[in-house]
Amino acid sequence: MALELWWGSGSPYSWRALLALEYKRLSYVSHLVQFAKQEHRSPQMLQMNPRGRVPVLKDGDYVVFESLAILRYLDRKYPEIPIFGTSAEEEGTITRVICEYQSYAEDHLAKLIYAILFQGIEGHMEEIERALNFVIAEARTIENRLASSSWLVGEAFSAADIVIFPGIKQLLRVLERREAEDLRARLLPLDANFPAIAAWIGRIEALPGYDKTYPPHWKEKE
Repeated sequence: MALELWWGSGSPYSWRALLALEYKRLSYVSHLVQFAKQEHRSPQMLQMNPRGRVPVLKDGDYVVFESLAILRYLDRKYPEIPIFGTSAEEEGTITRVICEYQSYAEDHLAKLIYAILFQGIEGHMEEIERALNFVIAEARTIENRLASSSWLVGEAFSAADIVIFPGIKQLLRVLERREAEDLRARLLPLDANFPAIAAWIGRIEALPGYDKTYPPHWKEKE
């Protein structure tokens, strides 16, 4: 039975699952969930994930949700093209880099994106500045890693790249908004301020199958 993935356009967590499936060259049935129609909270979705969130992966009778759990499941079940390395040392380093991102960057990134998209910058500059400072500090850490390596861990695309890439892409898209004009100069142009990250993004976008993972509603607005 084919793998099935329920996912949402623009969800960085869904994007992780899509990148993993495409990179590992796995066949899957794609189910695009429409957030505007509350399809993520349909009885079918809630039966698979009571939290009503995507992505959700179904493999035969087995269902797994939460993006990192999906990545680990796929790598254990279908190890032919590994995303958690080929040794205990590589797996440890990849997992550590993911944990660092989750602990020191992800929450601040989410706060920054939410403030720009939904709260509005006016009246929230102190919160935005605090989050932006953390994001810039972690961007420098990522830049330093990529300055000496093609990928975040060694010379192979891995789960570390898969986890971190969608959040960065989402931030870059949000910074294009008119109301974020004053914030853009702190990070952009990326080629000048973070050239190793810019080159890394280009390498990911050149991977086979990448176009299939790109949020469809972003394409409609471009």
